[in-house]
Amino acid sequence: MTEPKPANSGDEDAEPKLAPLIGQRVRRDFERGLSLALLTVVLPVVVLVLSGIGAYVYGIVYAVHSVVHIADNPFVPRNLQLFLIEIDLFLIGATLIIAAIGLYELFVARVDPANTRRPLPAWLEMNDLNDLKARVINMIILVTAVSFADVLLEFGNALELLYLAAGVAVFIVALTFYLRFGTSDNGRDHT
Repeated sequence: MTEPKPANSGDEDAEPKLAPLIGQRVRRDFERGLSLALLTVVLPVVVLVLSGIGAYVYGIVYAVHSVVHIADNPFVPRNLQLFLIEIDLFLIGATLIIAAIGLYELFVARVDPANTRRPLPAWLEMNDLNDLKARVINMIILVTAVSFADVLLEFGNALELLYLAAGVAVFIVALTFYLRFGTSDNGRDHT
């Protein structure tokens, strides 16, 4: 029977080799934990998808209500507002779905159902956070314009309408300026 060797039995290389292995193992486990933490993004993705579906359902219910209202009162000027509100709801739903797809693509995995190699339209592919911000900001600008058109139809006071129009214009110009010059990708065009 052989006796166990003491820790320092002349093999000085054993300790230096062991330290990097422990460091690599800790690093590997830590990185595995970080990669699993990326999956926490699935929760907001699910919430965004459900919210988008909710906006679509609400838009459909509102559309049915609008058709019934228009059938009862076909020549009321407010009927145009009903259609603008529907458009607004569907655009909000689309914005939420775009944000969900972007977060999923950026943090979890590429969306590729059935390995089709090109499941999403090119404009919906997200390569970095700036792509996601650009898509969402473009949709916000569109929703703002449609919402302003809706408000435009019911405003009575011309001066208040002018103030609102100026505020909306400043908001849209600021978002457009940010899209063009506020990103860190050297002015790459997002539109």
